[in-house]
Amino acid sequence: MSDLFRIALGQMTVAETGTENLAKAVSLMRRAADAGARLLVLPEGVIARKPTDGAWSRKHAEPLDGPFVSGLLAATADIPIAVSCTVHEPSGAPDGRVWNTHIVADGGKLLAAYRKLHLYDAFSGLESANVVPGDTVPPLVDIDGWKFGLETCYDVRFPELSKRLALDGADAILLPAAWVRGSLKEMHWEIMARARALENTVYVAALSEISARNIGCSMVVDPLGVPVSRAGAAEALITADMSRSVLEDARKVLPVLENMRFARPELKP
Repeated sequence: MSDLFRIALGQMTVAETGTENLAKAVSLMRRAADAGARLLVLPEGVIARKPTDGAWSRKHAEPLDGPFVSGLLAATADIPIAVSCTVHEPSGAPDGRVWNTHIVADGGKLLAAYRKLHLYDAFSGLESANVVPGDTVPPLVDIDGWKFGLETCYDVRFPELSKRLALDGADAILLPAAWVRGSLKEMHWEIMARARALENTVYVAALSEISARNIGCSMVVDPLGVPVSRAGAAEALITADMSRSVLEDARKVLPVLENMRFARPELKP
């Protein structure tokens, strides 16, 4: 297992159709692989988005064997890079609501599918109008010996989930998002991404869509809470090298996972 793992964040504006967004995703995959990255993180709700229609993602939801995810899987079989993002998939709910599912794909296979636990029913948002919450703690995903915990957007406001993932053995947390603009929202995004890294001594890859609605400001944060790579307020591809030795050294000088006296967080029934 190599000491270094290069991760890429593809900060993009999600278009209105899955065809457009799949083409964007594959292009970013090729660019990230050419830059030496082994994993690319893309935004939340990457199949389709229309800022003026809050139900657009639901209307364009696809099953995990539908054309968008199938296209991503085929691309990972051709390009030597794994991909993390979220897609909306039909849930079978009678009212037509869908799941917001964080997927990780690599080598032509779907490694994980985590359905978002915490729905953004806050500030001006009401995600539950279109989305059904998941009911399972996300799994860890192993890529080249690195263990990744999965979260989605609003999940970052709930420190119990990050703590659970760290105690389960996560080295890093993948956080695709569509972080909505608003008063102090950029500050919230940075504070929480950095806090979740520092309080758990893990890397955090926090990727937000950039658009008229969402802030961008994507970053990779190291295990002591320091951003080591950032994107601004435009579409961008950024990379960062995560280091096993940096991770281990952080956990030696700040052994919070060993020192904590609280029980391992569990999901409420």
